[in-house]
Amino acid sequence: MRQLTVVIPTYNESENLPALAAALWALPIPDLKILVVDDASPDGTGEIADDLSASRPERISVIHRTGKLGLGTAYITGFKHALQSGAEAIGQMDADFSHSPAYLPTFMDLLESHDAVLGSRYIEGGKLDEDWGVGRLLLSWFGNYYARTILRMKIQDVTGGFRIWRRETLLGIPLDRIRSNGYVFQVEMAYVAQRLGYQLIESPIYFEDRQIGQSKMSFRIQVEAAFRVWQVLMTHRQLSPDQHKPSPQ
Repeated sequence: MRQLTVVIPTYNESENLPALAAALWALPIPDLKILVVDDASPDGTGEIADDLSASRPERISVIHRTGKLGLGTAYITGFKHALQSGAEAIGQMDADFSHSPAYLPTFMDLLESHDAVLGSRYIEGGKLDEDWGVGRLLLSWFGNYYARTILRMKIQDVTGGFRIWRRETLLGIPLDRIRSNGYVFQVEMAYVAQRLGYQLIESPIYFEDRQIGQSKMSFRIQVEAAFRVWQVLMTHRQLSPDQHKPSPQ
């Protein structure tokens, strides 16, 4: 099995991070490592991550940033660090348990025959939290449908943030061209991977609403993402598989 490093951006996740680290290390994935990218959380998340790293330095690393610099740059920073550290598979997930670590062994199995595995709420077997109101459900569904239609995406869940990538896939993606710094970052990464011809597979997940802490999502962020989708189209529509060959299976 490939060595997996899970990149976790954090901002005010002090109550979730220790439990999430324990859950990840309990998985049947040998040598799973965690890379926390903390944006100077005022609740002490970064200090908690440091304490975890001091107790298990071989299993968790921490990158401290100077402020709330955004989801996209957090992931790009984490991806580059994980690649430089020799990770063979790189995961990405939220810190609030909306992405259950229990799905990762299945993702890792699928990664053996695909370039990336995307957790999906919108394929058979996938589901959103039952406690979401109708308005929130419709907003989530429409935002995903909107981006998928404009970009002619083959996958069903283009806005999800629970994914794992082969090392070779991230090396083949021009990460410096990824400009989105909000939630549309997930859309841009999937679109670029599709344009370059990488084999993406979706695996169903249940997306549970966070139980601790406050969501970072807002209507303003959703509206901003809608405009950003058009920028993603204009920036990357000329990409083709012959520019970055898919990694060998």
